[in-house]
Amino acid sequence: MAGKNYFEESLELHRKNKGKIAIRTKVPVNTSDDLSTVYSPGVAAPCLAIHENPEDVYTYTIKSNTVAVVSDGSAVLGLGNIGAAAAIPVMEGKCMLFKKFADLDAFPICLNTQDTEQIIQTVRNIAPVFGGINLEDISAPRCFEIEARLQDLGIPVFHDDQHGTAVVTLAALINASKVLNKNLNDMKIVINGAGSAGIAIAKLLCGFGQKRPKVRVRNLLVCDRKGAISKHRDDISALPHKLELLSFTNPENKKGTIHEVLVGADVFIGVSESNLLTAEHIRTMAKDPVVLAMANPNPEIMPEEAYKGGAAIVGTGRSDMPNQVNNVLGFPGIFRGAMDARAPRITGEMKLAAAIAIAKQLKNPDREHIIPGALDKKVAKAVAKAVYNVAMKQKAIVS
Repeated sequence: MAGKNYFEESLELHRKNKGKIAIRTKVPVNTSDDLSTVYSPGVAAPCLAIHENPEDVYTYTIKSNTVAVVSDGSAVLGLGNIGAAAAIPVMEGKCMLFKKFADLDAFPICLNTQDTEQIIQTVRNIAPVFGGINLEDISAPRCFEIEARLQDLGIPVFHDDQHGTAVVTLAALINASKVLNKNLNDMKIVINGAGSAGIAIAKLLCGFGQKRPKVRVRNLLVCDRKGAISKHRDDISALPHKLELLSFTNPENKKGTIHEVLVGADVFIGVSESNLLTAEHIRTMAKDPVVLAMANPNPEIMPEEAYKGGAAIVGTGRSDMPNQVNNVLGFPGIFRGAMDARAPRITGEMKLAAAIAIAKQLKNPDREHIIPGALDKKVAKAVAKAVYNVAMKQKAIVS
């Protein structure tokens, strides 16, 4: 609604409810028999069963349906490093979305440390309770190492700021290329922002880490604040996460600012800063370009300005504008499918399957509808099924 002050309304909502989530019991405790069954002495039986067979923890406890949403508060929304306590409202919101769209119980774990080793060890220590770990709002490059070193936990560990963003972005581009009758793999794509989201988007679009990728963009480059990431840059050798990009991006080794390398591009993907582009910059792109300006709360370019420059399709991260590229379309179903399959990790093939499933939810996409609405519950079910099927196939191959 125009003129609505969501900041004031949100403050009042949080004040009134003292947060957004609560724990409830699944069974009644009204009699002494109830108490003896749910607690002492009866509870000793499931404890001993799990001790004898550790896999029974999935049968007798909350583990099979519970996710930890873990953050250190170092990169919250567009607010930056605001710390653990200030991150709680966002993590509570994430937990609500897990429940609403995938019926997964989730709990916010906001850590009062930003030390990589302490975060890794803390997650290892709490992992017995949870069936999945969703890492959230942890700054780059620490987020890459933290996620990578936790892949041996035997449960899905997924940094949503990276992979959730990448999955939903790919889904949007699949439908955008369909609407414009262009081959996605042949489109020239420029990503501005070489943090967690930008790097993950580049990897997924280029088929990085997949055996037989159905999507493999051949001409993609990534920019950071200094411009294109290329072999011309002396500083890249000291940045492992950016150096890795050169093995599969910028095949022409272009150099220059974002405005210079954007010339002739079919797609702009922004995960960076507001007010970066103008209509004049969009006019330098290829005919009928796609502009996904996802900086929050204000995009790299407002939709009306992008259309003024000749953009054919525009998307943002905002719910009050068409084509909202929102992670909620991805992470609930991805975790639901992976956890139902008891997958030990979330693979590149699962992420690709999730993106395709999201895109397929729109039977007839058009320029203002290249991605389903964020509140469409059917999406999570479709994503869960797609991820589950891939996970079961991969488990069968391994076994």
